[in-house]
Amino acid sequence: MNKNNENYSEELRIIPYTATSLSVVGRFIFMFLLYKNKSTNSLSLIFCILSIFSSGMWVYYSMQSNDTPMIVRSSIEISLLSLSAVYIIRNKVKLYYESLQILPGG
Repeated sequence: MNKNNENYSEELRIIPYTATSLSVVGRFIFMFLLYKNKSTNSLSLIFCILSIFSSGMWVYYSMQSNDTPMIVRSSIEISLLSLSAVYIIRNKVKLYYESLQILPGG
């Protein structure tokens, strides 16, 4: 019986790291779509900002409970979402300045 509990426990330890990996892959897909579409979508920016705050809270909680997989996941997510937010803002600024150049001079 003890052998089965050890195997079960070992299997359970894989789940958080697998979930972390899937979450990070999902963020890379989100970043790729932002890049591909040259996004200036305000909803994407709001999503990034809310997710950054949410992940920050998860980092704090995970540190208090010594949950290493969650600390890793949330820390990576903060980094990737911050890059995504900067990219969206950069595209918004670039689009704004391009629109100023299109307007006829007075």
